[in-house]
Amino acid sequence: MTLYPKLILEALATVTYAGTKKNLVESQMVADQPAVTPLNPPQGGMNWKVTVVLEFPRDTDPFLKSTVKAAEAAIKYHCGKDVEVEIRTEFKTKPRPTGDQLLPGVKNIIAVSSGKGGVGKSTVAANLAIALARLGYRVGLLDCDIFGPSMPKMFHVENERPYAVKADGRDLICPIEAYGVKMLSIGFFVSPDTATLWRGGMATSALKQLIADADWGELDYFILDTPPGTSDIHLTLLQTLSITGAVIVSTPQQVALADARKGIDMYRNEKVNVPILGLIENMAWFTPAELPENRYYIFGREGCKRLAEEMNVPLLAQIPLVQSICESGDTGEPAALSSETVTGLAFINLAQSVVTVVNRRNRELPKTHIVGTK
Repeated sequence: MTLYPKLILEALATVTYAGTKKNLVESQMVADQPAVTPLNPPQGGMNWKVTVVLEFPRDTDPFLKSTVKAAEAAIKYHCGKDVEVEIRTEFKTKPRPTGDQLLPGVKNIIAVSSGKGGVGKSTVAANLAIALARLGYRVGLLDCDIFGPSMPKMFHVENERPYAVKADGRDLICPIEAYGVKMLSIGFFVSPDTATLWRGGMATSALKQLIADADWGELDYFILDTPPGTSDIHLTLLQTLSITGAVIVSTPQQVALADARKGIDMYRNEKVNVPILGLIENMAWFTPAELPENRYYIFGREGCKRLAEEMNVPLLAQIPLVQSICESGDTGEPAALSSETVTGLAFINLAQSVVTVVNRRNRELPKTHIVGTK
């Protein structure tokens, strides 16, 4: 049986809250979309974990314990006794943290975006995070692509499993650390060989858990590897986090550049208003290993440079297309680990450029508001 948030809400609608004499849904006590996460039991098959947040009027509510027990029983009755249920409680007298309160130890949040898939955005995000760490910064990386997570493989940690730690009285997910970067991805929690067949609500709920229920600690840079295009995932990020700025990755090809314009427009929308820190031209040219001085512009020449001039934003880097970038990503040893190669040096230079534009942005522009709080 596949679970969806709607099924959970239907189960919660059978539970009456004594304080209002109405059910939990009618009483507007379900604080967020229920999160449904797949679990893989040792004997195989598929099981599910359901996480529900109930908001009570106050922490001294006399009906709290009985309501929580009734909600858990209703979910198990309607969705299966083997379903793992977690009921969290929040209180109107103690509103949930948002924006800067959500990640108080994080100084800068950088969204790495692309208008279309296949332009190497995740490769750029992984190498940027590692290059920043090599420069001495404290770095976190969140793989926001719920349906196509790639970071576990790129960091060669596919078999790692995050564990829970106690922090501030809560059970939080401890990110996996590799190459000096703290990282989380939905890829750690689902089978790598199984398609993630989730509706949008399930995906966004899972993403919120990776942000709010993780022990990210103190970070100088929190890199968000967003999925290509514009989607529910992007809107969730904008409604959850105060994003310092976005960098747009594209190839010089006109088709990719047309979609990159849409990505820029999304962040520049007056309701969003996230600064564009700059563009990154990936696969700027092809250089064969045996002819390192030669450049072949197979996707066009300097398309991102012209777009950057048109949009009045910096061109942060031009990353060449070489076979070693693909190989290093597949083997889990990203190019930025070495400063001895052309690509490794390119990513170190990119990281230095990002630090420069972020510092300038923080000096000259006000802090970004999360969408819906202006």
